[in-house]
Amino acid sequence: MRVEGTLMKAKMDADVVIIGAGPAGLMLAGELRLGGAHVIVVERLERPTGQSRGLGFTARALESFEQRGLVPRFGAVETSPMGHFGGIVFDYTVLKDAHFGARGIPQSQTEAVLEEWAGELGTDIRRGWEFRALEQDDDGVSVAVAGPGGEHRLRAQFLVGADGGQSTVRAAAGFAFPGTSATRGMYLADVVGCQVKPRPLGERLPGGMVMAAPLAEGIDRIIVCEHGAPPADRGETTEFAEIAAAWQRLTGEDISHGHGDWVSTFTDATRQASEYRRGRVLLVGDAAHIHLPAGGQGLSTGVEDAANLGWKLTATVRGTAPDGLLDTYEGERHPVGARLLMNTRAQGMVFLGGPEADPLRDMFGELLGLDQVKRHLAGVVSHLDVAYDLGGHPLAGRRMAAEVLNTAGGQVSTPDLLHAAQGCLLDLADNPELRAVTAGWKDRVVSVTGTPQDEEAYSGATALLVRPDGYIAWAGDDSDGLEAALRRWFGAPDVA
Repeated sequence: MRVEGTLMKAKMDADVVIIGAGPAGLMLAGELRLGGAHVIVVERLERPTGQSRGLGFTARALESFEQRGLVPRFGAVETSPMGHFGGIVFDYTVLKDAHFGARGIPQSQTEAVLEEWAGELGTDIRRGWEFRALEQDDDGVSVAVAGPGGEHRLRAQFLVGADGGQSTVRAAAGFAFPGTSATRGMYLADVVGCQVKPRPLGERLPGGMVMAAPLAEGIDRIIVCEHGAPPADRGETTEFAEIAAAWQRLTGEDISHGHGDWVSTFTDATRQASEYRRGRVLLVGDAAHIHLPAGGQGLSTGVEDAANLGWKLTATVRGTAPDGLLDTYEGERHPVGARLLMNTRAQGMVFLGGPEADPLRDMFGELLGLDQVKRHLAGVVSHLDVAYDLGGHPLAGRRMAAEVLNTAGGQVSTPDLLHAAQGCLLDLADNPELRAVTAGWKDRVVSVTGTPQDEEAYSGATALLVRPDGYIAWAGDDSDGLEAALRRWFGAPDVA
């Protein structure tokens, strides 16, 4: 709802207020702080739950973390060349350096890493505070929150809803959330006290689908999807006994002597906000899109939303953004979200459907014998195929693949060049004329001269302008084209 006339204009408490301290909200906070924006994160939970619906993230999300220097904080990161689409396993190495994504990293760990990083950068994280209402005007957004001591008012230039699938920000700002309602219910439990046969990629049985994998010493994560099981009411309490009974009906295994360290339910509801921005209110992550969980794509898409939005919103609050830059967030990420919903719905039909879906599964099995199909689906699920329509060179709009550059100062890894969330000119042919063009943007763009160890890494391009989110904004060799791209993405040059 929108509260009229009750939230008075006041001085700015922050450039941006973010509601929600999940992966998307915390990633966005860090991105904004790298650019110097003052950020307040409001989170209703007084402390993290420690629960983890997700257990990894996609290859592209891993690249996003690498571009901010965060990967070492996760410890040993396990990736696998094998992945699946709708439960049909295939080899992802049909894509160069590709893999299914990071595995065995619980969402709680991802959140802890991002919260520590955002905090180190100076983010004001306020736990135990809950969003209540908003009112936006031409100058900013006034936000009502409940916290220690009662009601509080926060004022910021922008408000971002990162508060999950049941987003109260989305509802308060009047975003439509069309899509399909849940058709099936599924159980999730972390089982302690009994041994469970591993089924890491799931197993279809006559009565439904089950999945099981070790989560930690003495703990197994199980998922149960029983044909005909209605979607659970979000207000209902799920007991482990219900899950154990469903498990036994499907598998014949008795796990009732164990107990659930954590139990939960989820559905295949699929919805996407009709827009990602309404004035000074924006949405990221599950607040913008919900879907059937499949391969860590939800968490990953939220992280990638934040990486796309962060530098654009920073430039906007700093006053350096060119006209229309903030609108490109929705223009670029809404189609990505729609494609996410398409692929997860397709996977649900293949993986969770009953006997009526057998012909579809058989057809997918045949198609996955073709390398072209493998490449396509591997790109879809890993998010390595995400590309924005920027026009010009074929590389424009695609991600910058990680490579090693040989420079005068030694070898440099290209992800390391983006740790500060600045743009980067990769001068691959030692062209001083191009480097001179970037002088007016030296506070926003760094220039690096070097040659890639893999000569075919960038399809013969001699120079690349890379955005802070790791996507190529321009490729070529002409100074006029480079200047136009700099103005398009980084605004006017500094004339001082």
